[in-house]
Amino acid sequence: MAAHKGSVDLQQNRAHSARIYDYFLGGKDNYPADRAAAERIEQAIPSVRGVARDNRAFMVRAVRHLSEQGVRQFLDIGTGIPTEPNLHQVAQETASDARVVYVDNDPIVLAHARALLIGTPDGVTRYVHADLTDPERILSDPTVRETLDFTEPVALSLIALCHFVPGDRIYDIVDSLLAPLPSGSYLVMTHLTTDFDPAMVEGTVQAYRASGIEMEARDYRGVSRFFRDLEVLEPGIVAIEDWYAGEKPPHPAEVTELPTGAARPPAAGYAAVGRKA
Repeated sequence: MAAHKGSVDLQQNRAHSARIYDYFLGGKDNYPADRAAAERIEQAIPSVRGVARDNRAFMVRAVRHLSEQGVRQFLDIGTGIPTEPNLHQVAQETASDARVVYVDNDPIVLAHARALLIGTPDGVTRYVHADLTDPERILSDPTVRETLDFTEPVALSLIALCHFVPGDRIYDIVDSLLAPLPSGSYLVMTHLTTDFDPAMVEGTVQAYRASGIEMEARDYRGVSRFFRDLEVLEPGIVAIEDWYAGEKPPHPAEVTELPTGAARPPAAGYAAVGRKA
């Protein structure tokens, strides 16, 4: 499934959300168009690098928790450029036989897919080049069907992704992805919101749009709509950095460190995990 960089059109002249995210995480797989967009976004939300790290840390917390609850299958859409820890590393640390399918539409992620396919000997990791907005294509892909057993629970991971699909159609897309998953499956999500700092987040939305990337921040009601038919796990739909499962102290890899004496800025998004009955 992986491709050599030389055989992939990387579309370097167009900013892409995955490469912008990579830039905020300190990665090197981004281009001038991505960096120019990132600089505009950082002017609107100076704490954006911390927001990116918070998203990553939530993924670690949520995946570790679900793995400890017995989930062994993960469908991660909007994977992004490999940045450790990757989802399969977290899942397979708890259960070496975990099975993970990554999905992304950025050609540079395809070019780096080999890095996503290195897992434990007992587990399986695969990559599919596809787009969130075509759920039928994702669900019918032979790699998805061969890797994931849809008679057993699957955790659907949509981290910092759904706000890139404006309008109501995103709800139908997520419902379509959840529909074939059996009872005991999960939806894992973070989503940009204007609830905590409207001016900051609206500036972020405008900066993305100015770079040719559609985006829509949603309020609590809009985010909760994704979970309307699911049982939302404690602590509920909360600020990304406030989502911790249970009362146990967080694992060191699950914490986003702040500089000494620094105050945490207002949250930029919600996080939640919901269980399908």
